[in-house]
This record gives sequence, C-alpha cells and structure tokens, in this order.
Amino acid sequence: MEMKKRISLELRNRTPQEVAELVVDNCRSSCGDVEGLTDDFKELEFLSMVNVGLTSLSKLPSLPKLRKLELSDNSISGGLETLSEKCANLTYLNLSGNKIKELSTIEALQNLKSLNSLDLFNCEITSLEDYRESVFELLPQVTYLDGFDAEDNEAPDSEADDEEDEGDEGAGPLGEYEDEDDEDDEEEEGSEGAEEVGLSYLMKKGLQDEEEDDDYVEEEEVEEEEAGVRGEKRKRDAEDEGEDDEDDE
Repeated sequence: MEMKKRISLELRNRTPQEVAELVVDNCRSSCGDVEGLTDDFKELEFLSMVNVGLTSLSKLPSLPKLRKLELSDNSISGGLETLSEKCANLTYLNLSGNKIKELSTIEALQNLKSLNSLDLFNCEITSLEDYRESVFELLPQVTYLDGFDAEDNEAPDSEADDEEDEGDEGAGPLGEYEDEDDEDDEEEEGSEGAEEVGLSYLMKKGLQDEEEDDDYVEEEEVEEEEAGVRGEKRKRDAEDEGEDDEDDE
C-alpha cells in the first residue's frame, strides 16, 4: 500500500490536527521520501515509519511536538540535519537497520538538544572501533545508545514502568482486602474445626458412656444369673439333704 493511502486510512475520519500518534509501518514510499505528511500534523508526538523504503528525509514536514520517531529498516544514509530543523524536540530516535556508516553522518544530531535515546543497531557504523565511546562523546546529550547507557545499564521501559505503577496503586487496597479475607477464612475454618472436634469428642464420649453402661448392665445380669444359679444349687442341695434324712429314718 502506498504511504499516502495508508496515512489517509490511519486518519479514521479525523483531521491531521487531531492526530497525536501515527503508525504507517510496512507501507511503500514510491519515491523513497516521506509522502502524505504535511505541516497540518502539528500535534503529532509519535511517528513510526518502519520498513517503508525511505532513502531520504528531505520532505519531512515540520513537526514541532514530535517526541518519538521510528525509522528502522529503511535505506537512509544521510541528510539527518533535516531532523534538527523539522523535529527539534525529539527525545527518542530509532535509525537501526539503515545505511549509516560514519560518525560524521550522525554529527548533525548534535542540534537535537533533547535527544535522550538513539538506536543505530544493525547499521555499519556499529562496527567502527570504539563506536560507543565515540558516539557518547560526539552526542553528550544522549543517555542511551542502542538501549544501554555508557555504563551498560539497560534503558528503562517507560510503558512497563507505567503498568507497574498502575499495578502498585491497585495492589495496596486489594492486598489488604485479600489479607482480611484470608484471616476471616482462617477464623471460620478454625471455628468449624473446633466445632467438629467438640462434636466428635462429645459423640465419642457418648459412645464410651453407652458402652460403659452396657458393660455395667451386662455385669449386673451376669451377677444376677450367677446368684440365681447359686440359689438354685443351694435349694437342690437342701432338698437332697432332706431326702437323705428321710431315708435314714
């Protein structure tokens, strides 16, 4: 798809003045230059033109509010002075995968006083001896080169930081509620457990008492039976003695 048509579709019935972010990655520039962008995009803060076949930035319009510019995987080899003229407030610039070979090519970026992060990954310039030290010396305003500072500390991910902050804000009250719920659950489980233990104990005790009563009753019955047997025996013995006496007479 041609860049002009892609930009027209990305507007989505908005005027250029209403657009703060514009992504036209993987479309095609018929002449190797920026097409379809005008000075009317004065509110634009983020622009991404990745892999669109750019060889020049000479037709880039004035974008005074632009902060982030993605130009990776094109064929740009020079003319970077246009950026300081048209996008003076850039803080982030990605030129990775272009045809930038010499330090003199990026010297024009010295006028981008707010430039904090620069990406030249997969450009021939990265094969130069002392590449990183030279770039940091040439562009002292740059803090992060290819995602790392001069001390090899990785650049923070602003989007990830925002998400973490949002998560932290929401985590406080939720965490408290969860703790309270856990405590309530533990109390309920504890009381239920106590009730179960108490009930089990009472049931067990009741069964033991019943068993003891049964044993007692059985013992009484046995004793009564034994007493009866003894009585019957004594009675029979007495009768036998009486019969013996009669016989003697």
